[in-house]
Amino acid sequence: MADPKGFLTTGREAAKTRPVGERVKDWNEVYVPGSLLPIISKQAGRCMDCGIPFCHNGCPLGNLIPEWNDYAYREDWTAASERLHATNNFPEFTGRLCPAPCESACVLGINQPAVTIKNVEVSIIDKAWDSGDVTPQPPERLSGKTVAVIGSGPAGLAAAQQLTRAGHTVAVYERADRIGGLLRYGIPEFKMEKSHINRRIEQMRAEGTKFRTEVEIGKDLDAAKLRRRYDAVVIAAGATVSRDLPVPGRELNGVHYAMEYLPLANKVQEGDLTVSPISAEGKHVVVIGGGDTGADCVGTAHRQGAASVTQLEIMPKPGEERNTNQPWPTFPMLYKVTSAHEEGGERVYSVSTTHFEGDEDGNVQALHLVEVEFKDGKLEQKPGTERRIPAQLVTLAMGFTGTDQSNGLVQQFGVKLDERGNVARDADYATDVEGVFVAGDAGRGQSLIVWAIAEGRSAARGVDRFLTGASALPAPIRPTDRSLTV
Repeated sequence: MADPKGFLTTGREAAKTRPVGERVKDWNEVYVPGSLLPIISKQAGRCMDCGIPFCHNGCPLGNLIPEWNDYAYREDWTAASERLHATNNFPEFTGRLCPAPCESACVLGINQPAVTIKNVEVSIIDKAWDSGDVTPQPPERLSGKTVAVIGSGPAGLAAAQQLTRAGHTVAVYERADRIGGLLRYGIPEFKMEKSHINRRIEQMRAEGTKFRTEVEIGKDLDAAKLRRRYDAVVIAAGATVSRDLPVPGRELNGVHYAMEYLPLANKVQEGDLTVSPISAEGKHVVVIGGGDTGADCVGTAHRQGAASVTQLEIMPKPGEERNTNQPWPTFPMLYKVTSAHEEGGERVYSVSTTHFEGDEDGNVQALHLVEVEFKDGKLEQKPGTERRIPAQLVTLAMGFTGTDQSNGLVQQFGVKLDERGNVARDADYATDVEGVFVAGDAGRGQSLIVWAIAEGRSAARGVDRFLTGASALPAPIRPTDRSLTV
């Protein structure tokens, strides 16, 4: 145990963010650089090293949280980094982007503020990079087997790194012009600067992983040909089909999916564009969807100089305390104020969009909504609550419905889909087509980054067993285990 009295003597202290007036003028990460390290050892000392560490169960990766908390408390950063990497290929991603279900499962959180697990994690990995503790780990020998990974999001990258380290020759295919998937173009720079992705990619290149950008399997390269070229294939193409809003006026100019809006803002930061073709500058912006993607749209609109930002959510406003039907250690639905929400704008709950209103040129100008409520388990409109709000840019951030089937990938491989429209797989992440595996959102459906990495690692073990008959790679989860789903 790090500090036997730490949870009694030290209060929770989280990462500090830069002043709103400063950070909305740039695209750098919102946190004060270097503010965590001076406090993180004491924060790690709040960990009670529980006899049954429920944080393990809360984390899909099974992170060894009490162990690296102890090392962080003792400021043994090299050992902390080793224990962190034992279960997580990319802790700098999860330490910035994961909603931390581990903290919801923290035993201390029963009656006190939970340990700042996420902050400790990101401090360890940032210190490891700065100290040179993160180095390439090429395999000692090659197996002679080849693997293609389709998709370079967190699931694809995790699978690729594990398989490369197991000695297989791995090529990652990405349809975009840069590696990273939604990490690259779906996550705004102010949440995670892309330098974190770039240095991981360089580590993976040094280990032997090959990357092929601007190649869309199913269109640019036939899936059947890919299957014949490689000994195994991992489909990690994500669940990229955005949920639509089929109401009158949807066709108006200025109504866009979030994943049309956010990538363009990121391309400006990459230097590909001077100004985004879809900009919020001077406009009244409405974001439909109350989740993390919606919050990303809110923060992006602030930085582009929106006249106003309103975020709509069809569900009621969550409470600030756990509901009785979401007891510890489950992941609760709580009212959350992200850094983007701190920067301004209005959040409106229990409303549904009825239609959009446009001008004579076909540009959206307003949105009409109505209040809704649940009655007998059904969502019903409340009469007399209709109203109109200005909207010159609308982003649809209502989640994703499944894997893109428009490019022929699913059809050309001939893989079966499950009842939810995802690629079906068995306990080893294998599809019904021999040698073809699936990991991440493509098989699980829309989920969290921590699940994507866990599935990528697990699928890599399945591939390794298929190719060699056995595997020493870890398998954190099985695809049928949905008990930890959040």
